[in-house]
Amino acid sequence: MIRTQLEEVQERIRKACQRSGRSPEDVTLIAVSKTKPVSMIREAMEAGQTVFGENKVQELCAKYEELPKDLSWHMIGHLQRNKVKYIADKAALIHSVDSLRLAETIEQEGARHNRVIPVLIEVNVAQEESKFGVSLEETLPLIEEIAGLPHVKIRGLMTIAPFVENPEENRPVFAALRQLSVDIKGKNMNNVDMDILSMGMTNDYEVAVEEGATMVRVGTGIFGARDYSAENR
Repeated sequence: MIRTQLEEVQERIRKACQRSGRSPEDVTLIAVSKTKPVSMIREAMEAGQTVFGENKVQELCAKYEELPKDLSWHMIGHLQRNKVKYIADKAALIHSVDSLRLAETIEQEGARHNRVIPVLIEVNVAQEESKFGVSLEETLPLIEEIAGLPHVKIRGLMTIAPFVENPEENRPVFAALRQLSVDIKGKNMNNVDMDILSMGMTNDYEVAVEEGATMVRVGTGIFGARDYSAENR
């Protein structure tokens, strides 16, 4: 089942790239494995998937220890400063930096591990009160502050679009993030790349790809519905 669904998602990404004149190689599929058992991750691995996303630090660490070390683990959920130390040497990319204080904590842990930690700035494009992230207007000032931290490398932007019935409704959200990325890239700031746009989930990743996403975060579309009971174990 997982192999079939994974292949379907990959095919949809290919078609979305085709529609927008892009190469499928420009889009990284992150299999969101939160609440999913290691056995399901192994199934995805057998189908060729190597990049996985987790929302919770504890879950990322547990799976990191149990699975092969050549997998790429992405921290895609809200990150508390007191938990940074647990993933500083494990996360290939932190998608959810939304404050200078969090970035400063990542800087401290990066220095401790002698590692430059790649991050994305989380932007709350739709200004939803229930979501984390900075506003479009706050993004550049925050990046200018974080850019001075030698053990933090800004690689791009991330957003979580609203959950909508019609994915087309999120097209302006994705377009706005892409434009912001272009604007920031044009400033040629030291220690800042804008080569990653992490946007789009199971419900709307095809529209996100058409609007320039370089990473999409798909969980349900690969693994099936989330097991909420597992979150409280």
